[in-house]
Amino acid sequence: MRTGGREDRSEGEDAVDVDAFTDRLDPQMCVVTAAADGQRAGCLVGFSSQCSMRPVRYVVWLSKANHTYGVARAADFLAVHLLTRQQQELAALFGGETGDRVDKFTRVRWRPGHGGAVVLEDAAAHFVGAVVRCVDGGDHVGFVLEPVRWGARAGDGPPLRLGDALDIRPGHPVD
Repeated sequence: MRTGGREDRSEGEDAVDVDAFTDRLDPQMCVVTAAADGQRAGCLVGFSSQCSMRPVRYVVWLSKANHTYGVARAADFLAVHLLTRQQQELAALFGGETGDRVDKFTRVRWRPGHGGAVVLEDAAAHFVGAVVRCVDGGDHVGFVLEPVRWGARAGDGPPLRLGDALDIRPGHPVD
């Protein structure tokens, strides 16, 4: 099918190389933390976005293969943290290690937040959100959050983006 001089392909036709689209994206990265049933977990997330203005809602997509996903399923609140480009070590810890083998929270400054959420004290900005619903998106599940508490530090640098974190090998299995 051609539209506007370009060829459009659907899944039923020839294989779609969606990488031509997604490779142009450079989303902001965040660390999502969860606490439930005496466990803490956290991971580096590249899929997240505000998804509603009224009421304010934000969605974070967690991989089903990730240890954090299992803890988040039982949590009523999650914390979402923004990092700066200067926080590569923090990003590498939460993106390159798995909670199946490592307690990441012994290596960072954190405090209990609203509803038992885990708040990373060195994050540039954060919010704690109540889990409103979960949406299965395939190999990731979207946790739709209603922000209830938030905070930020003044004077931090530019946000960490996907392009800044490409050298971090995921701590959990990737298909």
